[in-house]
Amino acid sequence: MDAPVPAFSEAPEDPFAVRRAAWAVLDDGGRVVGWSERAEGLLGYRPREVLGRAAADFLVDAADQDAVLSAIAECEREDGWFGVLPVLHRSGRRVELGLRVRSVTRADLRCEWFLVAAPAEQVVQWETDRSVLDGLFRRSPIGLVVHAPDLGILRVNRAIAGFSEVPAEQHRGRRMGDFLIGPDVEAIDRHLRRVLETGEPLIFTEQPCRLRREPNRERMVAISAFRLQDPSGRVLGVTQMVEDVTDRHRARRRLALLNRASARIGTTLDVAQTARELVDVAVPDLADAASVDLLEPVVRGEEPAHDASGPVRRAAVHSVRQEALEVMYPVGEVFRFDRRTPQAKCLAEQLPVLEAGLETSPGWYFQDPERSRRAIALGGHSLIVVPLTARGVLLGTVSLWRAWRPEPFEEDDLTLAEEFAARAAVCIDNARRYTQQHQAALTLQRSLLPRRLPDYRAVEVAHRYLPADPAAGIGGDWFDVIPLSGARVALVVGDVVGHGLHAAATMGRLRTAVHTLANQDLAPDEVLFHLDDLVSRLADEQEPAHGASQAQQIVGATCLYAVYDPVTGQCTLARAGHLPPAVVTPDGRFSLPDLPAGPPLGLGGLPFEAAEVQLPEGSLLVLYTDGLIEARSRDIDLGLQRLREALRRPAQPLEETCKAVEDILLPELSRDDVALLIARTRILAAENVASWGLSAEPTAAARARELTTATLAEWGLDELAFIAELVVSELVTNAYRYGGAPVVLRLIRDRSLICEVSDGSSTSPHLRHSRSTDEGGRGLFLVAQLTERWGARYGRNGKTVWTELPLP
Repeated sequence: MDAPVPAFSEAPEDPFAVRRAAWAVLDDGGRVVGWSERAEGLLGYRPREVLGRAAADFLVDAADQDAVLSAIAECEREDGWFGVLPVLHRSGRRVELGLRVRSVTRADLRCEWFLVAAPAEQVVQWETDRSVLDGLFRRSPIGLVVHAPDLGILRVNRAIAGFSEVPAEQHRGRRMGDFLIGPDVEAIDRHLRRVLETGEPLIFTEQPCRLRREPNRERMVAISAFRLQDPSGRVLGVTQMVEDVTDRHRARRRLALLNRASARIGTTLDVAQTARELVDVAVPDLADAASVDLLEPVVRGEEPAHDASGPVRRAAVHSVRQEALEVMYPVGEVFRFDRRTPQAKCLAEQLPVLEAGLETSPGWYFQDPERSRRAIALGGHSLIVVPLTARGVLLGTVSLWRAWRPEPFEEDDLTLAEEFAARAAVCIDNARRYTQQHQAALTLQRSLLPRRLPDYRAVEVAHRYLPADPAAGIGGDWFDVIPLSGARVALVVGDVVGHGLHAAATMGRLRTAVHTLANQDLAPDEVLFHLDDLVSRLADEQEPAHGASQAQQIVGATCLYAVYDPVTGQCTLARAGHLPPAVVTPDGRFSLPDLPAGPPLGLGGLPFEAAEVQLPEGSLLVLYTDGLIEARSRDIDLGLQRLREALRRPAQPLEETCKAVEDILLPELSRDDVALLIARTRILAAENVASWGLSAEPTAAARARELTTATLAEWGLDELAFIAELVVSELVTNAYRYGGAPVVLRLIRDRSLICEVSDGSSTSPHLRHSRSTDEGGRGLFLVAQLTERWGARYGRNGKTVWTELPLP
């Protein structure tokens, strides 16, 4: 039986389809000898009006003769022509037509010309569509595979040919199984058959795609597919688009692992538990087996010795298979690493080590040859060793092994291991420090007060802390400098009733509370309100200590809280029963700002008020406790007079100013704790701040991105443009959707790039984990991952969401 002759339907978009196109026939003299009904409809001439006439006489305008002659010349030279020419309609108007011309030879060897025409705009659109199709097969970076209904390959584009390293023409007639390993082929075929059967397209479905020539190399692709059918609905096959998303998949997996590490490592302040949490996170997502080895002093909560060649203790092990645990040193075993092993090298150099092939890297073998042979027999083939360092202290190592996962470790795996090991190291060090501090109560004051304040861009600071009992080193006064959002800084001085350990413990709780409240970006009066509530609750909870009277257990405090903004030079202050600060302008004028006094902390039920003071650049803001100016031998007025004298030279170095204050006001040991904090104000240059008001409309995000890109280019921060655009776009979009007018975008170039978006709403933004089916909710999660810090602060007229990006 003869095979059926395939028949195809014409595409309705094809302008040269038989049912759509106009046609005409010209003899060798250019006279019309054939004229279709469609030609009549297109140009208005009836057949009897054109047959036998020269086409040039009625179809060609004089102004178009050169173009027509050029087309005729090429047509005679090439036996055909394809292009666009203007012709005259019967009404006299010019009509742009797309023309295809081919020569036809008659039986008497006379040459005639067959012309097919269609409106030019339809032809141009058709050619554009064909160019897109040609681009998909020849230039597209996305892989394209056309399958027959039986899933045999009909055609692939160059991207697929490069992917498989097989010429494109050699794919025809073959199947996916000729290039991919079995399990991955089965999944792809299953998806394609479903598309063929249902006609429902497949959109960006990710799955493994390992090549037969590289079976051990992980590769992930995103597949989209749609059914092919002709205009009549007959199924011709299925086309799939393939994009290599291995890097994106690894990045997502890396992010997920880091998120799990953040959530699961460091849940307690126990060194051993933290080490177990570390290996539990690493296995099986990153490694088949993992071990943590800590330097001996770390396990005891002590500072580790500088000699990294000392003994280590196995703190944790984990494996996907029990037999691997029998090969590894057990938990609790103490040993030394052989100097030739990767672990010893890692400890000595404090750098990670990657051994992609253990059989060709014999160094690790020397630690225990028998255990090493058993590890190789189990399939061990790759090793990563990462140092556990936190705050510049070497704590130990984490070793990651692969045996049953065929892919060896790569540089990306090493980077990932470094990141989550760094987080784990901080947690381990926190646990070690907790153990150490728990055993050393006399170090309480050092842990409560800042030993050395960092250099802030907003202010230059110097300080003094002098407890009433220098031998104990413990008191109830405290000071703090807390960085806030928007390059601002909070300056705090407080005084807890009493002295010694009890006052220091209360002070520590208050200082911690101040940090927490400051991180909430609350106004100074609100901070004092919450502190007042805390002190009241502390007083209610307090029980008399053994041998102490109730009077010795009274909980009360005073506090002065100031927030300085280097962008505006404005300082907002509030005090709770505390002495007002001293202000010295650059020209030497001394003053005590008129601040509402406010009640001491712990009385409860009374309001606090804040005041604003404009400080010129270079002004001194001096915060202190009463022990500095009050004494039995003098009253407060005399103390303030001496303070004015000590501050008479505001331009001198702050350490010298602190020394002068100490020498003049404290010539002898004070009976009260003394805290002194001096800050010299700075103003951010105007060129480091950019601010715009944005209209609350859908184009606000695009406008914000344009302004951000232009400003960062002006600041020479083009490297941050992509991330900053994304962050600003998300924040402005949220302000547009959920906030209210006015929307203000502000960029500040400080030690980091600060991006702020303000709106008229007080709704609190919050981070949430979106489900895979959710259409939104990922904006703040993305912002949190891309930025170093982010948060929100609230004002009288709404809120400001801010982020910080580290400068290159």
